[in-house]
Amino acid sequence: MSPASERRERERAHRHQMIIRSARELAEAEGWEAVTTRRLAERVEYSQPVLYSHFNGKDAIVAAVALDGFAELAAELRGARQATPEAGRALRAVCDAYLRFATERPALYQAMFVLPTNLKFASAETPASLRACFDEFVACFDPGNKRRELVAEVVWSALHGITVLSGSGRIPAAWQEERLDFLVTQLARTP
Repeated sequence: MSPASERRERERAHRHQMIIRSARELAEAEGWEAVTTRRLAERVEYSQPVLYSHFNGKDAIVAAVALDGFAELAAELRGARQATPEAGRALRAVCDAYLRFATERPALYQAMFVLPTNLKFASAETPASLRACFDEFVACFDPGNKRRELVAEVVWSALHGITVLSGSGRIPAAWQEERLDFLVTQLARTP
């Protein structure tokens, strides 16, 4: 590849990341309904056709933001699990990290789990960063447990339910610790 081609490729990658970062910042400040290609084009100081040369529309931008979010979440879950390697405590640490992530980054969490995207969960097409998140839950259970992926899926599902229900005020935040204690004690010992 020529130096000019390499430079154009670097500039394209930079623009791509700038669009993703701007979409995320705008969503965190004003919500996803405020993220439009027109507003993003203004923010990144490129035309809408340039935006469309990177993304097929808002759903593709949301998916790109979500992929970045999964990479961040995987790193946080891994750090929590590795800091507390004892089985039951590792699961609690991973659960705490997950809920903290969702609470601190609500718009990012929406992109990852609520808004429509073409990202595939639990399939051969699952992106590596999404699979890495799930693997952190799986790693909290004994490798000899043949049901550990199933139990990890149930834990993740429960955490998502807790996140959405407490975020919308449908369940009281005051019982969060008790919910987590119950979840962890019941599922950490699942054979």
